[in-house]
Amino acid sequence: MFEYAILLVFPAVMAFGAAMDLLTMTISNRITVGLAASFFVAALLSGLPATDIMMHVGAGALILAAGIVLFAVGGFGGGDAKLLAAGALWIGFDGLVAYLVQVTLFGGLLALVILAYRNYPADAFELPDWAARLHKRNSGIPYGIAIAASALAVYPHTALFSASIG
Repeated sequence: MFEYAILLVFPAVMAFGAAMDLLTMTISNRITVGLAASFFVAALLSGLPATDIMMHVGAGALILAAGIVLFAVGGFGGGDAKLLAAGALWIGFDGLVAYLVQVTLFGGLLALVILAYRNYPADAFELPDWAARLHKRNSGIPYGIAIAASALAVYPHTALFSASIG
């Protein structure tokens, strides 16, 4: 029974991170630090071997390094880079390519939806603050949504997920 609670931490926190990015255009360090810390708890409680844990850490570190480079050149937000890396930590190398491909696909779809949304007149009806901010052409795109969607799609196929239920 406890194993199932472990399985829910990652999806719940990822969904929360996506919602926060949509509503505030920021992803708090508490979200990414919480994901990273809870990974180690989940990995230990599920009996994941130390070598597998280190491979997951390697995947997270690799994506964090790439995210820092993308942030430095203005291609990515800092919160997005950290959330992407926290997702990679949970997913590991086995699902990393699928994760990154799906982030790209979901991100492209998200961008198209937001661009279409921005083409509708904003003054047609009263918008909440977050929706009005999202409607502005220079406000960016809450990419945490694409990151979380990809993570939630790939997570059930990971070694950590299998170890938790098996």
